[in-house]
Amino acid sequence: MAVTAPTAEELRAAAKRLGLPVNEEELTTFAMLSEGVSGFFQRVDQLDEPPPAPKYPRSGGHRPSADEDPLNAWYWKCSIQGAPSGPLHGRRVAIKDNVCVAGMPMMNGSAVLDGFVPEADATVVERILDAGGEIAGKAVCESFCLSGGSHTADTGPTHNPHRHGWSSGGSSSGSAALVAGGEVDMAIGADQAGSIRVPASWCGIFGLKPTFGLVPYTGAALLEYTIDHLGPMTKTVADAALLLDVIAGPDGSDGRQAGARVGNYAEALTGQVDDLRIGVVQEAFGWPGMSATEVDDAVRVAAGQFESLGASVVDASLPFHRDGLPVYMGLGLEGVSKVMASSGGVGSSWLGMYPTDLMQALTRGMHDRADRMAPGVKFILLLGQHMQETYGGLYYAKSQNLRQGLTRGYDSAFADYDLLLMPTTPMQAQPLPAEDAPMIEKIAKSMEQVANTCPFNMTGHPAMNVPCGEFDGLPIGMELIGRHWEEATLLRAAHAFEQATD
Repeated sequence: MAVTAPTAEELRAAAKRLGLPVNEEELTTFAMLSEGVSGFFQRVDQLDEPPPAPKYPRSGGHRPSADEDPLNAWYWKCSIQGAPSGPLHGRRVAIKDNVCVAGMPMMNGSAVLDGFVPEADATVVERILDAGGEIAGKAVCESFCLSGGSHTADTGPTHNPHRHGWSSGGSSSGSAALVAGGEVDMAIGADQAGSIRVPASWCGIFGLKPTFGLVPYTGAALLEYTIDHLGPMTKTVADAALLLDVIAGPDGSDGRQAGARVGNYAEALTGQVDDLRIGVVQEAFGWPGMSATEVDDAVRVAAGQFESLGASVVDASLPFHRDGLPVYMGLGLEGVSKVMASSGGVGSSWLGMYPTDLMQALTRGMHDRADRMAPGVKFILLLGQHMQETYGGLYYAKSQNLRQGLTRGYDSAFADYDLLLMPTTPMQAQPLPAEDAPMIEKIAKSMEQVANTCPFNMTGHPAMNVPCGEFDGLPIGMELIGRHWEEATLLRAAHAFEQATD
């Protein structure tokens, strides 16, 4: 693209947006200086930035018809065959549609990005193909991944496989529905507030948010650099361990991964839990206006099952857990708004691979199609922008500081316990809001699920949904949380529970 120096009038407009007082002499001088500086940008524009060429051939694919996709969980179907052998050979994998698959359309749940086709595979996609897996398509996700329900994608609502017309949870809504419905063997989800664990809980599958930085985020659309995670969503614990073995570890392109410690996850499934101390977090039950008695009761029964397997299970009181939700909102709302509204939805000041094709597509879409943005996304962007402008980033900064205290609090608890246990979501799957439901209802149903999940996006601890029961035909999920880098312990406990229960 051609780079032109800004005029004095364009600099005046920029100054007004930034609240900077400038006089005419300054504007004239700045415009003259910009003429020289723009030459550097022109040179950058001339330098090649070749995207990594996809290693495995692919072509075609299609948007499935309603008959092909009764849950409305597929955004795009395809068949990309990986290596002829490997640990995932014969396994079909769905990729959440905020993760780039070269040559396949990517919408990230929003018409703002409609028509965008990535040039390169995300690291997790390439690793799945290297391991012999088949990429079966892109799973629907919520609009810009900013909903815990499954009703905000511009392709329409995703239905729960257990009950049509009910939410599958979000924002990895399609990933969970496709795994639970038997369409694929496993899926990749993304989690910034609970977006792997919430839909896993509501659809009755296993969903693991790994330790922050264990799985490379390279090639996925960001929401907020310090809370972004990718992880496995599967029907069995063995499959979750297998997929994590494939996708975990530094890729050299993601600055989040400094110090990542990779385990042997499939080998950890010994069935032994009699050496584990499990703390049942009391503050995670009985959320006013949110918790359902059936959920709390089922999770307590599940905790008792661990005791029968030989683990030490005791009640744990962590009062600071109730502060996780407000601190997350202080960080998340403003952080997400800042990333999405500037820097092409990627942000700045971090070391890693920048998906410039995605950045350009989002910048164009935000300029040309902002009117097609979901109301819930507009709300988050506007409130975050207001907080940034009015308070100068104070509440984002204070929340970032407070997350350190939360992290230390949970770390202190892990001196006494190997795992923490709580309900994944305070409630079961909810009915999808009617198409003509009030806007306030639709937005509220996007934000009501994450009280027990969002704290661990801030602290970075690994957390996993484990299906533990059902009520009235709908699944109930139990969340296990472990020490940093101890996914193997989480998976071992989940596997023992899975093997011992129906």
